[in-house]
Amino acid sequence: MQLPLLSCGILAFLAAHVSATALTYKLQANERSCFFTETKAKGEKVAFYFAVQSGGSFDVDYEVTGPGGKYILDGQKERQGDFVFTANEVGEYSFCFNNEMSTYTDKFVDFEISVENEARVNLPAKQGTSPEQTSALEESLFKISGQMSTITRNQKYFRTRENRNFSTVRSTEQRIVNFTFIQIALIICMGALQVFIVRFFFQGARKGYV
Repeated sequence: MQLPLLSCGILAFLAAHVSATALTYKLQANERSCFFTETKAKGEKVAFYFAVQSGGSFDVDYEVTGPGGKYILDGQKERQGDFVFTANEVGEYSFCFNNEMSTYTDKFVDFEISVENEARVNLPAKQGTSPEQTSALEESLFKISGQMSTITRNQKYFRTRENRNFSTVRSTEQRIVNFTFIQIALIICMGALQVFIVRFFFQGARKGYV
């Protein structure tokens, strides 16, 4: 009976503590796209993470605005970002990506928007459980939540690095292939030129004998 009670408490804690949206979006060339979230109380923490996974130089312009169009964050040609700010106003916040700098290149952008409520949830206490035990359980849940967030961030970071390194490897392979074809073409041209020069000398020698 204690295990289901603990499980319900953990689920209630995690559900009430964070409201998050994680997406992968294909940003077309010359496109500007915005996403929105809403805060319901002042003082809520808003976390914003993004990383360009592929396309061009792996960079994008971004801006974050609050209610009334007030600028909160902005940047140009950034590969990734990880920000947390306090929502001082209740209302709608917009998160925009701008790829107008690219004429032909589409880009894939991973991003996550989360609204964290700092108010702690009271876990359902079992009869006979002391307040100290409940408080210790809450502290453990907060630590687990923080560690899970750190692990998630690290996984996203390593995924971004992997995609960029893979793109570098593909680009290097393509350059090697192109250089190989250029070498083959040069060898063929040099061979043809040598044949032409040798034939020219032999034809000149025959005319001299005649």
